[in-house]
Amino acid sequence: MPDQLIFQRRESKYLLTDRQARGLLASLSDHPTPDRYSHSAIRSIYYDTPDFRLIRRSMERPVYKEKLRLRSYGCPGPEDTVFAELKKKYRSVVYKRRVALPLAWAEAGLARRRALPDSQIGRELTYALDLYPGLAPAVFLAYERDAFHGLGPEAEVRVTFDRDIRWRREALSLSAGGWGRAILPPDQVLMEVKTPGGMPLWLTHALTDQRAYRTSFSKYGSAYQVMLAEERKGVHLYA
Repeated sequence: MPDQLIFQRRESKYLLTDRQARGLLASLSDHPTPDRYSHSAIRSIYYDTPDFRLIRRSMERPVYKEKLRLRSYGCPGPEDTVFAELKKKYRSVVYKRRVALPLAWAEAGLARRRALPDSQIGRELTYALDLYPGLAPAVFLAYERDAFHGLGPEAEVRVTFDRDIRWRREALSLSAGGWGRAILPPDQVLMEVKTPGGMPLWLTHALTDQRAYRTSFSKYGSAYQVMLAEERKGVHLYA
């Protein structure tokens, strides 16, 4: 099955303890099944302007916002496939569009040293590069993800658990290793529920049983807030 390149869905986030996460997995055992990528080490490079225009606007919670990132599953070499992605959110609906490219081509394309593919998504990426002058790698993010999806008519329902979320401002390449600074405490897990529409009743009941409550959380936004706090304390933002 080819990798999916276009997504449209609603996303809900929950910050859980390890105990809550284990409880949810146990209570969901009759419904979801491990995803095609049941466990993956996800790495992303978020692109932004020199004044961090994209993440600053995102944190203002506008009706429409967008991010541009380069993503891999594992540590890629120059010829390994990665994904150049545009992630947009409009009125609580997330639209993700991405193109699969070898790492070297993707990095060169986003740096304007090589043309991106002449496809609809490739042209959208090029338009974003034109719209936001100075877009460049800004933050590296990595985490370990366990992913599950629903069964039968609920196959498009996806539940993911992200652990060991870390970030850095140095070595902004997907092939430079997965090290970085932790965003969450060791016993905390970020769960995301991704649905094409409403949330299934069985999942609502499971969340209620575990007293898991929806929250607003951005990995990139959290890293940026740390950067701002350190800048106020005199730590150089662009270290």
